[in-house]
Amino acid sequence: MARLVAGEFDVGVGYATYRSRGTTDWLLIHTLAGEGRLGTDGPDVRALPDTTTLVRPATRHDYGVEQTLQHWHFLYVHFHPRPDWDPLLVWPEAAVGIGQIRPDLEVAGQICTALRDCVRHDTGTERNRELSAMNALEAALLLCDTQHPVLPAVDERVQAALKLIADRLAGDLDVARLAAAAGLSASRFAHLFRSQLGVSPQQFVERRRLESAARLLDLDDRPIGTIAAEVGFTDPIYFSTRFRRWYGVSPRGYRDRRLR
Repeated sequence: MARLVAGEFDVGVGYATYRSRGTTDWLLIHTLAGEGRLGTDGPDVRALPDTTTLVRPATRHDYGVEQTLQHWHFLYVHFHPRPDWDPLLVWPEAAVGIGQIRPDLEVAGQICTALRDCVRHDTGTERNRELSAMNALEAALLLCDTQHPVLPAVDERVQAALKLIADRLAGDLDVARLAAAAGLSASRFAHLFRSQLGVSPQQFVERRRLESAARLLDLDDRPIGTIAAEVGFTDPIYFSTRFRRWYGVSPRGYRDRRLR
């Protein structure tokens, strides 16, 4: 599975995309000229020039050219994020599932340059084109993050759960146990955690485990099953499936990069 698909569209009247259930990946759109619209259950979200828009997985896709201008020129990236990108994907919401950043003109130009690099690498023929494209996308997300309004400090109850995750990554970290560490009910904790970090507690734990596994695969040659167990995966097959989902390659393939 490709971790990323990037491109550039310059479209006119009639262009529209509709996916009632959204997709399994994230979608980033940076408008260069014209105007796009993203349909929601409320008023449409306007994709104006020099504005960057981020659509979460499973968000209904209903977007196209704004009807008056009938022109939309934009860069886009469909992507599966690296586990440590979670904080970069918490954006001000323009609508449910749709975040939007309106950077100043200088930063907008830098975002555009980074995304053009992403498209160039993704559509090129270099050996490490996907890795280069992901690095360019990360640069764009980091630039977007500099334009984010100041986020509230992480709630101390969520911090308590994060400490437990860090201290006992391979342990039993179901929602009930994390909620107990935070001193909240499971439902209240899950809601607070997602509102603060943008992902569910289960997603956060899994991504931390996958990130830790990737580091171990880079550092030592122990059996993959041993590494999976060390970071909290009791089923090696499930571990391999989830690892491929996030890194776009099997754990063995990830490790074999060191030998190239």
